[in-house]
Amino acid sequence: MSLKLTIELSKTDLDHFRREMRSARDVAKERGQDEVIAASQALLAKVETDAAPEFIRDRLQRIKVLVDMLQDEEWQLPDAERGRVLNALAYFCDPEDLIPDEVPGLGLLDDAIMVELVVRELRHEIEAYEDFCNYRLDHERSGATPADRQEWISARRQALQSRMRNRRRRERERRRGTSSRRSPFSLF
Repeated sequence: MSLKLTIELSKTDLDHFRREMRSARDVAKERGQDEVIAASQALLAKVETDAAPEFIRDRLQRIKVLVDMLQDEEWQLPDAERGRVLNALAYFCDPEDLIPDEVPGLGLLDDAIMVELVVRELRHEIEAYEDFCNYRLDHERSGATPADRQEWISARRQALQSRMRNRRRRERERRRGTSSRRSPFSLF
């Protein structure tokens, strides 16, 4: 038997996570990309070795795609988007968060909530990267020759990154048109 649990975050709750994300941006400035990635990978390893509840493990595994998009040399994530992803991952570098990670069963709950918010915020980046990975895999399976690899990789990357930026820009414009307030999911 499973149980579906819904958590509703109030404006005050979301403001808390926004403050935490602003603090994480400061952490990202102090730490380099390698340190932020290493801390994120350490959290993933902790989740795998600890007896974290499945609903937390499932959410925290989403961090892996963010790390992958930073480390994938063929993806070549532009600096602006790279900064957004690093800022998001920097949150997971801070051992002092809302619920201490050592609390059995619930210590990673606040991290799982932040992952949900980050995934919503970075959905265009994630979708573009996943499309890129699927395209690359399909193309490789089709027997493409290594000689033309850079050409088709570059063309697909440029198209997907352009789509990613355009979708984010349209979303910002839509938010501005409907309200002068920040979207409840906007962390950056």
